[in-house]
Amino acid sequence: MDSDLRRSAVMALGELGRSDDYRDRADAGHGLAGFAEMQEAVELLSELLLDPGDTFVTRVTAEALLRRKDRPGLATVASALAVADTNHRDWIHTVIVDVFSIFSGDLDRAIQLCDELSRETDERVALGARQLHEVLAKIDPVLRPA
Repeated sequence: MDSDLRRSAVMALGELGRSDDYRDRADAGHGLAGFAEMQEAVELLSELLLDPGDTFVTRVTAEALLRRKDRPGLATVASALAVADTNHRDWIHTVIVDVFSIFSGDLDRAIQLCDELSRETDERVALGARQLHEVLAKIDPVLRPA
């Protein structure tokens, strides 16, 4: 893994995320989600999750992060969820249901990660993880193991 190239990609996507065009910002959020484990990307992703100009950016960014189905993706969404206004929170909740309502294994893993994240020292992540857990706990997935 070439960390310089990854850092350069994050910087380029960060520039795209500052565009006046909501489609560019949504593309940036989608692309940056692949780098959610990098601290350089976390702040940019948080800004895009709470995009003041268009909740389409929120939806696309949240979906890309949650589809990672891992700790960095869930932590970034949880952190934003903790401070989101009602409109952004509603869109993030919609994406949570969209992503985790199919496979019970994915849902169970996300709940487990939220339990872990709720004990984080970062209060914003911990609070958001508890909120995320509440949404996840209400989901009845379509597919369960036989």
